[in-house]
Amino acid sequence: MSDVEKHSIDEPHASEPYQRPPGLKGLYYHPYFQCSMLGFVCFMGPGLFNALNGLGGGGQVDATTSANGNVALYSTFALMAFFAGSVNNKLGSRLTLLLGATGYSLYIGAYLALNIHPHAGAFLIAAGAVLGVCAGLLWSAQGSLMMAYPTEQEKGRFVAIFWSIFNLGGVVGAAVSLGQNFNSKTNSVSNGTYIGFLILTLIGVSIPMLMADPHKMYRTDGTKVSAALRKHPKWSTEFYSLWVALRTDPYILLLFPLFFASNWFYTWQFNDYNGALFNIRTRALNSFIYWTSQIFGSIFMGYILDIHRFNRRTRAFVGWGVLVAMVLIVHIWGYEYQKNYTRESVSVAEDPNKIDWSDHGFAGKIWLYIFCGFLDSMWQTAAYWMMGAMSNDPEKLAHFAGFYKSIQSAGAAGSWRADAVGLPYMNIFASTWALLLGGLVCVLPMLHWRVKDTTSLADETLVRMDDSGKIHAVEEFAPVEKA
Repeated sequence: MSDVEKHSIDEPHASEPYQRPPGLKGLYYHPYFQCSMLGFVCFMGPGLFNALNGLGGGGQVDATTSANGNVALYSTFALMAFFAGSVNNKLGSRLTLLLGATGYSLYIGAYLALNIHPHAGAFLIAAGAVLGVCAGLLWSAQGSLMMAYPTEQEKGRFVAIFWSIFNLGGVVGAAVSLGQNFNSKTNSVSNGTYIGFLILTLIGVSIPMLMADPHKMYRTDGTKVSAALRKHPKWSTEFYSLWVALRTDPYILLLFPLFFASNWFYTWQFNDYNGALFNIRTRALNSFIYWTSQIFGSIFMGYILDIHRFNRRTRAFVGWGVLVAMVLIVHIWGYEYQKNYTRESVSVAEDPNKIDWSDHGFAGKIWLYIFCGFLDSMWQTAAYWMMGAMSNDPEKLAHFAGFYKSIQSAGAAGSWRADAVGLPYMNIFASTWALLLGGLVCVLPMLHWRVKDTTSLADETLVRMDDSGKIHAVEEFAPVEKA
């Protein structure tokens, strides 16, 4: 589509169509470039965190401290994320991203401390609680920008771009770990692995301040990204807007079971499969392959959700069907392995019989892990696309992203706690399967009644809210809507 379009609703007196500037300035302010920068913020923070978690137990011999750290993390994450959209809308996305990124450096530093001082478990758990607060901020800002930058026909593509770059963090992190531990037959990672991760996360903290101001951004069709009336709202107005987002678009509640399930499966995949069965170098290889497969899964799902020859509702149901198929494939396959071992049968941390990549039968097990990576990225891509189909307003999407990460983190906290207290692996596996299918069933009414081919101004309540919290009528803005 052309980069030229009409003015947006906060520019009622503009008479000239928007023309993207040429050269480097135009490239810098292009939404694809900014989405890529957003991906690198998460590459250096959550991506490396995922690589560490993907090793099982954060790369430690005893996974219990790591599991409890994750419980603390996801508990505070769940609480903070619910309100993080209001913080993001008040402070701005760049500052919110910067504050959020700092927590990942602290948490990885805590793992280094634990490797040096085995009794530093309390510090790791405290760092997890701090990271939960930071992560709530980061992911709310990230979701707002990633879903607001694209046009309605590009949302799957933008999620795929972000998810691919973000998961390169997991790929690079796992590659670092694999290189560090290539010749190791032990079950924990070296200090050098943690130091490498720490340096990369510290680099990531600076990226948000190099990003463009979202209020100066235009989509590829020329529409302004930020069109809200509010310029300097009070904190009370921002928190009121959270309630307005829920009250005026209650269909978001139907996505909550899908959100809840969206990180629950990590516990079984990382600790109860990868961490339980394999030695450290094989866990590192599995993690590398897992995060690499996520790139292809997100691209595939993004393509399905953006096929232009089908209307948006049709694409939504096709994507839903693909997710159902993937859930069944992964969990029928996984059950064939899970029924052959228990927590007690693999409980010896330094067991020399942990599976190595040179062992017979390893190929089938790593292929299952590849499909687990596909499922994860396809699930997250679809969840963001569904939220993006409900709104184009970055402030409303910040609240939706906050709801997503809050409910997701509540589920993750429960799952990691179940693992920490020693719930049988089969119980955690069965709950994962049930929650994924349940989330897909619950979302069906939203797809049927709420997903439309385009989002109208009537759906964008927060756009029409001013600094005092008053919501203006659609008719006041209709003359200056996109032509």
